[in-house]
This record gives sequence, C-alpha cells and structure tokens, in this order.
Amino acid sequence: MTVTTLPVWSVVPLAAVVVCWAYAAATVDAALDPAPGRARLARPLVETSRLLRQPRRVTPAPDLLLWRIGIAGPFVAALLMAIVVPFGGHVVSGMAVGIVWFNAMDVVLWAFWWLAGWGPNSVYALVGGYRFLAQALAYELPLMFALTAPAVAASSLDMRDVVMAQGELWFAVEMPVAFVVFLISVVGFSSWGPLGHPAGVDVADGVLAEPSGLDRLLLLVGRYALLAVGSAMAAALFLGGAAGPWLPGWVWSIVKTLAVLVMLVGVRRRVPIVRADRLMALAWVVVLPLTLLQVLVVAVVELR
Repeated sequence: MTVTTLPVWSVVPLAAVVVCWAYAAATVDAALDPAPGRARLARPLVETSRLLRQPRRVTPAPDLLLWRIGIAGPFVAALLMAIVVPFGGHVVSGMAVGIVWFNAMDVVLWAFWWLAGWGPNSVYALVGGYRFLAQALAYELPLMFALTAPAVAASSLDMRDVVMAQGELWFAVEMPVAFVVFLISVVGFSSWGPLGHPAGVDVADGVLAEPSGLDRLLLLVGRYALLAVGSAMAAALFLGGAAGPWLPGWVWSIVKTLAVLVMLVGVRRRVPIVRADRLMALAWVVVLPLTLLQVLVVAVVELR
C-alpha cells in the first residue's frame, strides 16, 4: 500500500472535508441519542441554523482576543492534525516527522481549551479550563508512548511508512494496548464522553457554559472535528489505513474511520464521566506502565 503526497493547495479542500466529517460525527451523535424525538438526523442542521441566528453573548470584562483564540483553536488544531493523516492512499503533508507533528498539535490543544475557559471571565468556564489541564496531565504521557509503538514497529515517524509497514498485519493486532490508549486519548483531547469533565454538567457545561451563537457553533464543530480526525488517525496508525481487499482504498479509509468514529461517539452516553483526579491515578499507576511495556515488547520483537 503506497501513500502519495498531495500538493500544498489541498489543505483548502481538506478543511471542507474536516467540516463534513465533523457534521457526520454530530449526525452519529444525534442518531445514538436515546432521548425521544423526531428527525434526529436533521438535528445538526437545525442546531446549526439556530446557533447562526442566535446573537453572541458577552460576559462582563472578558478577554475577547484570548477567548476567540480558544474558541477557534480546537478546529484549527484538528485541521493541522489532519494534514499528516493518510486517507485513501493520499496525504496532504508527507513530513518525515508526521507522528511528532500530530502529537505537537495535541499539546497545543492544552492552551486552546484553557483559553476557552479563561477568556470569558466566568467561574464555571475557568473551572472547565483547569479541569482540561488536569485531565491532559493524565492522558498525555500514555498517548505519547502509544504513538511511539507504531513508530518503533515501522522504524519511522513518517505516517506513510507506518501505513506501508502494516502490509501483513494491522498494528491494532500487534499492539492492542497502544491502540486502546490512543482511542482513549482521542476522547480525552476532544473533551468527550467519559473524559468530558471539562464540560461537565456539574459546572454548567464548563468551557461550553458561556459561548453562544457563532462562537458556540465553532467550538462544537471543533470538538466533533477532533473526534473525526482522531478516528482517521487511528485507522491509519493501527488499522492499515486504506489497505483492504476488493474495494478502492478511499472506501476502506471511510469504512475504518466511520467504524472508529461511531464507537467513540457512542461511549458518550454509555460510560460515566471520570473525574480528572481519579483519571490521573488510573493513568499514572496502571495505563502508563502498560503502555511502556507495550513499547518494550514491540522494540524487542523488532530487534529479533
């Protein structure tokens, strides 16, 4: 399975693709909602229309510049992540350190989510921002080592090499712990489901408490985009990317990404939210040692 690099201008249609995937994630979320209601599949469209017509609410003495940066940040980070993710046998940027770039954009999200909480000068939003920092301290190190495992197996940080290295066996089979840790981390940096503590209802939705109108729409699109791009990255890192029998590569990329996306979106209402302090204890005592052991096993196998 070869991966070809697209011209630089491809980042423009890529932004439209990321928005479409974010809409798909919102549609899946609406479809899986157990609450009664009609026309669930049209709910994202209705909500988008409502937020576009809703006036922006401004809190007393906000830091508007930092707030706007925090609101736009999750979508920008998702787009910057997407440029190194192979999809359908193509990738926008074939940089040699694609895995490091993806991880760096994840770290930038720390600042964006915190700014989204700091900017409005609101107690609940600020608590949500700090909750994200505490949560990120729990998942970030396991995520870094989960990303290291495929890189060690492929002997490269280039995502094209990682995809091509899975010609005989998917990395999800070779390194299941790294695969699971990566999926949990995607839920974490998207502030979603069981790791949605920064937007918890006990603090009036935290970082989502104050944005309204276009601001709230942009922040929600960014969160769904992070879930979608994380799902595409999981398909490329651990599920062989566009490789598969009979069907074209782009079909396999859509099928694998959609399967992961449905699973991630589906955990929202089926797994309770984990408090950041409890998550940190679990991550540092159990998950991190298991992930390190996974990297060690992969390294030993590659040395043989």
